[in-house]
Amino acid sequence: MLGLFISFEGIDFCGKTVQCGLLQKSLDAAGYPVVALREPGGTKISEAVRHVVLDVDHSAMSARTEILLYSAARAQIVYELIQPALAENKIVIADRFADSTTAYQGYGRKLDLGFVRRVNEFATAGILPNVTFFIDVPVRAAAERQKNSGRSVDRLEGEAALFHERVRNGYLAIARESSDRFITIDGRQTIEEIASQIRKHLSTKFSLNIADSK
Repeated sequence: MLGLFISFEGIDFCGKTVQCGLLQKSLDAAGYPVVALREPGGTKISEAVRHVVLDVDHSAMSARTEILLYSAARAQIVYELIQPALAENKIVIADRFADSTTAYQGYGRKLDLGFVRRVNEFATAGILPNVTFFIDVPVRAAAERQKNSGRSVDRLEGEAALFHERVRNGYLAIARESSDRFITIDGRQTIEEIASQIRKHLSTKFSLNIADSK
């Protein structure tokens, strides 16, 4: 099946970016045309917005400014990459999409969820992923991974644990509301166990013939 939109979601350091890379490798090996992207980013304009919105020097940024910047970056990536790729029957893999805004700015920043949904619909031109893999890990486990990574954190990653708890609870709520699209996976499993579950689901639901990522 082509013309497929797959997104990955979860709190920071849940392991979703690794899984995006492994899935792309498996799909490439199987001969499928793939477009992989990250949010915010993916295009020249969106990467410029990413630099602004994640810069730790921008601590004065308001929640309203934040959601509009994220949405602007998303609108550009939809227009420039996602819509053309789907029209060409390619498989799109997105490291975050509109559900991130619902979780982070809606639940995390406590913005009105009705407003967040309207902004998301406008920015995405009504496009939704066919399937979303939510890699779920407890906030404490994610914090330990961040510590062990040794890298500096961006403006959102550096928020207090209570913020990330609200974000995770938001994801859990979204997963319940969108159970037809969301696949929740325990992110405390090994990388290969998670990757195997993802491949199995895609093979079963969308009849994809996916090779191992090794």
